This record gives sequence, structure tokens and C-alpha cells, in this order.
Amino acid sequence: MNNAHEMGSARSGVTVGGHLLAGRAILAPMSGITDAPFRRLVHDFGATLVVSEMVASEELVHDRPEAVLRTVGHGVSPNVIQLAGCEAKWMREGARRAVDAGADIVDINMGCPSRRVTNGWSGSALMRDLDNACRLIEATVTAVDVPVTLKMRLGWDRASLNAPELATRAVGLGVRMVTVHARTRCDFYKGPVDWDAVRHVVDAVDVPVVVNGDIRGLEEARTALARSGADAVMIGRGACGRPWIVGAIAAALESGGEADERPPVDLGGLVARHYDEILSHYGTGLGVRVARKHLGWYLDHAPASCAGGSNPSAWRARLLTEDDPEIVAALLPAAFAGAELMDAA
Repeated sequence: MNNAHEMGSARSGVTVGGHLLAGRAILAPMSGITDAPFRRLVHDFGATLVVSEMVASEELVHDRPEAVLRTVGHGVSPNVIQLAGCEAKWMREGARRAVDAGADIVDINMGCPSRRVTNGWSGSALMRDLDNACRLIEATVTAVDVPVTLKMRLGWDRASLNAPELATRAVGLGVRMVTVHARTRCDFYKGPVDWDAVRHVVDAVDVPVVVNGDIRGLEEARTALARSGADAVMIGRGACGRPWIVGAIAAALESGGEADERPPVDLGGLVARHYDEILSHYGTGLGVRVARKHLGWYLDHAPASCAGGSNPSAWRARLLTEDDPEIVAALLPAAFAGAELMDAA
């Protein structure tokens, strides 16, 4: 019987090791998205916890600059760094390097379904070999003094729904929280999520369980919690272009009220801040390219009244093809104030 659900109530929060989390809505790790600028922005809007992009443990050990860059916390606390790997020696040393880089919590990725990751027997491929998965978990837990958490799927496919077994073994090895994406690896991100199946994990362990998958708003968050019995929700793609949504859901789950899922009044100012932080983080050359996907998502989710006047497609084409960051920065306020492109150029 899982006693963690009581710990995960809206009033008491969720405890991960020595960290009492003030809420129940967490930003999911997403490769190429949850870099330091985005994590900081989501954190500032009140998300309970934000998790780094997945970092290959072997890359981190070898001090590859792009891997180290992604792990920088920039004042976000607790700072959660997610590691992936298929060999115990790299997970062990990678966890140590992550803590040296400022990690307060180390999360292990056993949920990523991408072929690039699973072909190397990392991510969700480890759910096909629980003995090796447990070797990696043990190596990580014993290497560091900070809490270690685990993200997984329901199983490799519908014929092998072994998430409860992996969770039980992981908790026995010292894992302090388990997140379950309510699909199998073979489902990828398609088809309906099975939030009900996460309840089998909840019933199997006595640490907090987080439910993940197709949670984009407060209604889905409350339904996922009710059906799974989980202690918290994790929000991934639903936060793209809406960095405020995780905090809004966390606040509503805490208060029992409704979530204000609308963008901030000064959406242009928010986008400009995010753009500037991306450029500062990556440098202007790479930053301009990295920012384009975020600008596209902001345009997708902005109300019609503040997204490009009568011709938003013209703004999209202009903003997402311009290489000069100063021109993009100058255009952003008008683009998100409902101005016509000819008036802002």
C-alpha cells in the first residue's frame, strides 16, 4: 500500500529525499527544449520542479561542452539533472559529475522512446532488461549523496507492462520518486494514454509517484491524478509555448480552484525576455536557431488578438527566417501586440 499519496496532497506537498516540494506539477525533461533558459522561465512561473534535458552520462564524464552546458542550473532550486546510459561505470561517474555541476537531484531516464536512444540500449530499452536497469540504478544511487529519481514507461510494449516490477526493484535500491509516462515504448507518443495503469505502480511502492502523458491543462491534470492515484503530474509538450501553464496548474491543484491558463498580459515582454536569455545562453549564432522553435510555439498559443494582427503567417515567416537577432528582438513587441507586419518593419 502506497502511503506517498497522503504526502502528495495539495497541502502537504511531495517529499523527495530532503526536498519538500511546494506543489504537484512538474516540468518534464525534453531534449532540445528544457534547457536552462526555459527551465528558469517555467520555474519563475511557479512550477513545482523543473527537470533538465536528458544528458548522456558518458558525454558528461568526457566533459563535452554541450552536455555540461545543459546541466547548468542558473539558480533554479532544486536543480534536477536527468542522466541516461547503458553502462554502470558511466552512470556512476556521470552522477558524480552531475552533482559537481550543481545537481540537487539526479533523475535516471528509462522512458525515452526515440530509436537513437533505444538502439544504444538506453532510455526505455532498459525496460526489456530489468537486471541491467537495476545495475544502473544501483550504480547511480550509491555514487551520490543526493536523492535519485527514476522516469519510465509502462513497459516496452503492451505484452510486457513491467513498470510495477521495475519501480519496486528501483525503490528497493534507493530511488526516492518514480515518474511513469502512461504509454509503452512502442506507443511512442501516439494513441490514448493509460493513466489507470499507473495505479499499479502507485500500489507497488511507498515513494511518491508522478503521472505523465498528455497532460496539457488542469482538467487533464485532475483526471490523471484521480485515475492513477499518483501524487503529482508531469507536463511536457503542453508547456511548449506556454511556460506559465505548469505553475498555473500547480497553483490550482494547491488551492482547489481553477487555473488561469491564459498567457500573461505582456506576452511580448515575456517572449522578448526568453529570446534574450536564449541568446545569452547559447551565443547569438546558435541562439537564433534554437529560439525559432520557441517563437513558433508562442505564436501557436497566443490569442488571435495579440499574435500578428490579420496576417499571423506573415509574422511567422518573418520571425522564423530572420538571422539577425537585433531585428528579431525589435520585431517581437509588435508581433505579440497584434500589429500588422508592415507597421512594425
